[in-house]
Amino acid sequence: MSEKALGVGPAQLTRVTPVVRARKVRLNSTLLTGLGLLGLVVLVAIAAPLLTPYDPIAQQFTESFLPPFSPGHILGTDNFGRDIWSRIAYSTRLDLQIGLLSVLFPFIFGGLMGIATGYLGGKLDTFLMRIVDVLMAFPFLILVIAIMSILGPGLTNLYIAVGVVGWIPYARITRGETLATRHLEYVLAARTIGCSSGRIMLRHILPNVIAPALIYVFTGMVLAILTGATLSFLGLGPQPPTPEWGAMIAEGRQFLLLAWWMTTLPGLALLVVGVALSLIGDGLAENRGG
Repeated sequence: MSEKALGVGPAQLTRVTPVVRARKVRLNSTLLTGLGLLGLVVLVAIAAPLLTPYDPIAQQFTESFLPPFSPGHILGTDNFGRDIWSRIAYSTRLDLQIGLLSVLFPFIFGGLMGIATGYLGGKLDTFLMRIVDVLMAFPFLILVIAIMSILGPGLTNLYIAVGVVGWIPYARITRGETLATRHLEYVLAARTIGCSSGRIMLRHILPNVIAPALIYVFTGMVLAILTGATLSFLGLGPQPPTPEWGAMIAEGRQFLLLAWWMTTLPGLALLVVGVALSLIGDGLAENRGG
């Protein structure tokens, strides 16, 4: 049916279709704190070659187990004489990369699948939700470890394992938002004038349901970084001598009483990044709720 036959022209359609405007983000204290912490972490990651005086994998056995604030080694050294500060700084690059790349595919795939199943419904929705129910019956980390055990250790396999199960929350979030949106006036108007389902989902529904999934991205990044550290701790992540926080904690656990800094300082780095990303997510949620 044409727009003319319905008496609905572009001007009328514009009035019933919500205009997605960029809302000004209020920099509340939670968001500011998170952005500040994350900014420092990103600065360390970018400027690691300039901020670190040593090669992170260079061994110097004559300087093993130096405590923090030793001359030339502000955070001490490990059992191989490697500089802890240099290893933490270079690990920041890898762990931020893991956090970002591990949520990229799940966010895109899960978001689109959630919108498609929520809008189209029917057998597709039933089939996908049954898959989601089955996967959610197992803890996230257990599934990732099982997949990594099949694929083998390594960074690429880590991305694959997290991507296979990481799309579920994004699909559930966008599906729920789509179910609440698909019967609103602007969607019905677009459907009435003959817009295809793909156009309606991408041009009308997507911009209005993606915000909750974007907020969850920061939680997903925290989970991905912690998962990467856990797999490295178990020997399934990036392999030595690549510096990574989880691997550093694993290496230092047998020297916990002799050199506590080998495990404590990488653990604190994990904590700072996790807190920063969580605060940003909470701050954005407060903005959306307000």
